[in-house]
Amino acid sequence: MATPKTYKFCQSCGFPMAKDKKGGGTEKDGSKSIKYCSMCYANGRFLTPADVNTAKKMQKFCMREMRKDGMNRLFAWLATRSIPKLERWNK
Repeated sequence: MATPKTYKFCQSCGFPMAKDKKGGGTEKDGSKSIKYCSMCYANGRFLTPADVNTAKKMQKFCMREMRKDGMNRLFAWLATRSIPKLERWNK
């Protein structure tokens, strides 16, 4: 039996899974998601607004949220650069 792949980063926003206070998002059955963080995914659904449907829009959304939390613009940009390479955006 193959071991399921583990992800170090959320495959929607790039947040480090180890830093997720809830230990990851949840699937419809209540089990932990191995791919997505709790800020992006709950009960088997993405939590981002419906219009955030491309990697570029997700980058802008995440940068805006990080800036609201007081993060510097350059760091927010650096932290979101990998979003287009994540699985959610490469289907």
